[in-house]
Amino acid sequence: MLSEKERFKGRHLLSLHDFSPDEIAYILDLAGELKDRQKKNIPHPYLRGKMLGMIFQKSSTRTRVSFEVAMYQLGGSAMFLNVNDLQLGRGETIADTARVLSRYLDGIMIRTYSHADVEELARHATVPVINGLTDLLHPCQILADLLTVKERKGRLAGLKLAYVGDGNNVCHSLLFGCAKTGMHISVASPEGYKPKEEIVRLAEKDAEQTGSRIEILTSPVEAVSGADVVVTDVWASMGQEVEQSRRVRVFAPYQVNRQLTGHARPDYIFLHCLPAHRGEEVTDEIIDGPHSAVWDEAENRLHVQKAVLALLL
Repeated sequence: MLSEKERFKGRHLLSLHDFSPDEIAYILDLAGELKDRQKKNIPHPYLRGKMLGMIFQKSSTRTRVSFEVAMYQLGGSAMFLNVNDLQLGRGETIADTARVLSRYLDGIMIRTYSHADVEELARHATVPVINGLTDLLHPCQILADLLTVKERKGRLAGLKLAYVGDGNNVCHSLLFGCAKTGMHISVASPEGYKPKEEIVRLAEKDAEQTGSRIEILTSPVEAVSGADVVVTDVWASMGQEVEQSRRVRVFAPYQVNRQLTGHARPDYIFLHCLPAHRGEEVTDEIIDGPHSAVWDEAENRLHVQKAVLALLL
């Protein structure tokens, strides 16, 4: 699989929009191969001696652990860098930080608020920069989602994915991921909480290559009707805690529960990037039920992370 790695080497992963449908398919295929190697205890130390720096302004469970374990299993090492421990927290420019870290590291993963900051880091870094999450996009999560759907359904193209909830970073990257892989996507969000129009326009352009259909709706029932995959996310993301009580009222009709999923296909699967606020965006009987694939989805963060790291570094 790594025979075509030169097309990826040294590139950044800031957005799935920057990768072609064939390239995303290649990443998913490699992730599946590396997952199989791990299950069979076949070593795959493609990054022996490599060091990844991981900058965290937003805390995380899955992102930190999956990237750190991924580097270890690939033969390399990962270094946790809390943004408050860096000179970034004392006024050093992002550009200067990028130049310095590039002299020490083979790659940088950053999980932060501002997408513009990640773009600035990538502009000045001479090593690959990977977007571990921003307020705008969450590409690594959606690669894991796509791998999970592919494993459960055997394909991606032609399936319908319904996203119900806030038009946030997960929603934005799902729009790109579905558009790049030929999946149809229906998004249901309340007025005032829809995905950004600029992201939708870019995704629609991507969809022209694959035949993907994109719908932006307000009705969760309409979005979920006939869906093969149902996805949601928390109603108030990190940094939006002050809006929690208002958002709970606004999003109450968008809860993923047995009544709503009754409109999906009988063999639908449920995905959630986690952490979940049980009883808010999803009920226990759905996230713990027979249609839930969230634990496979969480595990697949590790395998797609390994594929991305092996290719870019």
